[in-house]
Amino acid sequence: MDILLVDGYNMIGAWPELIRLRDHDLAAARDRLIEILADYQGYTGFKVIIVFDAYEVKGIEKKYKNHKVDVIFTKAEETADERIEKLAIELNTRRTQVYVATSDYTEQWAIFGQGALRISARELLIEIKAVDRKIESRLEKSREKAPVSKIPLSEEVAEIFEKWRRGQK
Repeated sequence: MDILLVDGYNMIGAWPELIRLRDHDLAAARDRLIEILADYQGYTGFKVIIVFDAYEVKGIEKKYKNHKVDVIFTKAEETADERIEKLAIELNTRRTQVYVATSDYTEQWAIFGQGALRISARELLIEIKAVDRKIESRLEKSREKAPVSKIPLSEEVAEIFEKWRRGQK
C-alpha cells in the first residue's frame, strides 16, 4: 500500500487556486484541498493523510475523515512537520511506501532519514493535473459509449427520468 502524507498548509501556500481561496477564506481552501486529494486518492489508490498545524484551532488534537481522506490537526504545541515525521516512522513498513508532500526543504531531508520519499508541492500539483486529465478522458470515452435510448423521448421527459435516476424530485 502507498501512503501520501500531505503538509496541508504547505500545499495551500503553494497552489495558485488554493492561495486565492486562502486569501478570502482559509476554511474553504482547506476544504478544496481535501476535495482535490480525495479525487486523487480515489484514482490512484494511495491512502491520503493531510496534516494541518493547529493553526486557528487551539487545544487538543483533532482527527477525522472527510471524503475518505484522513485529516489531522496537530496538538497546539506540535507542528505539522513533527507529526508527519512521526507518521512516516509509524507507517513505513516492508509492504508500505510512504510519500510526503511538502516543499519545506528541512522537512524533505528529515523524511529521507525516515525512509519515506518526498514530493514537492509543485510536483504533486503536476501529478494531480495529470490524473484529472486521465479522469476526464475516461469520462469522455464512457459518454461516447453511453447507450442511446431505444424509445424516442422529448428533452423534457428525458430530464425528468434523469432526475429520478439521481434520486431527485
